[in-house]
Amino acid sequence: MNHNIEALNQKFSFENDKSQLRFVHGEGDFPVVEITNEQASARISLQGAHLLSWIPSGEKEVLWVSESASFKVGKSIRGGIPICWPWFGAHENNESFPAHGFARTSMWEVVKTEALEDGRTRISFSLPLAEYINWWPYPTEVFYQVTVGQTLEIELDTYNKGSQAITIGQALHTYFNVADVSRVMLHGLDGAEYLDKLDGFNRYQQQGAVVFNHEVDRVYLDTVNDCVIQDTVLNRNIVIIKCGSHSTVVWNPWQQTADRMGDLGNEGYKKMLCVESSNAADDVVVIEPGHQHQLWVKYEVQQVEK
Repeated sequence: MNHNIEALNQKFSFENDKSQLRFVHGEGDFPVVEITNEQASARISLQGAHLLSWIPSGEKEVLWVSESASFKVGKSIRGGIPICWPWFGAHENNESFPAHGFARTSMWEVVKTEALEDGRTRISFSLPLAEYINWWPYPTEVFYQVTVGQTLEIELDTYNKGSQAITIGQALHTYFNVADVSRVMLHGLDGAEYLDKLDGFNRYQQQGAVVFNHEVDRVYLDTVNDCVIQDTVLNRNIVIIKCGSHSTVVWNPWQQTADRMGDLGNEGYKKMLCVESSNAADDVVVIEPGHQHQLWVKYEVQQVEK
């Protein structure tokens, strides 16, 4: 596996009048992809193919990364967009397996980089599964594609190359940057049933917008509608459009849990909100031999007049 910065730049970097893509030494000395075009900028760590930043032109940072995040080999990064795969939460049968799978702490391989005609920039990754055969002994291929522009588009594709069906759970565990979570409203889940992790996974029904004045850890079920994070302080809406996902995880740890976690920074919980496009709980995916599943998400920022 070659993660030499010079070799990566020779093979995949580019610079033209409208866009630039290059590899640099990032935090923890992980290789990081830096993308800049006329529409946006972004940074992606090769550990976890982990998006660390996305800033559309003229906007503030959309993703939140903790000031106390750990950048160490094999450790998940607190913030950005971790990829949870091939299971969400604890492993169903073996508690010793890593929570949320191993994709978020694996070194991904760059497959292709592209400067698109519409001004956006695209990078594609693959997950080298041979290293994880003890955790995932199934013939599978996994690809991840990020398209950076005024919108951010992500595809996570799982191909079943074996002769038996496989079952996966997954999520794009997106940490959004908000000014003050207590003044945020999350729209798009009204009427949906959810499992409340803080109350023994009992089922409840959402009434109206989701608001945040205490710890929230929920899996919303049968959710396909767009979600909108209304940030009344930054005067913007973050729109989340998805396909291939029928569950949405909503999480903010609030102060007491955040203090116990140790890597959320000083009152970091006030500045972040996780809204995760997922295949979790009732929504795990069975992929038949020779078939694939695609989780696709698009993020868009809309300014709201004061």
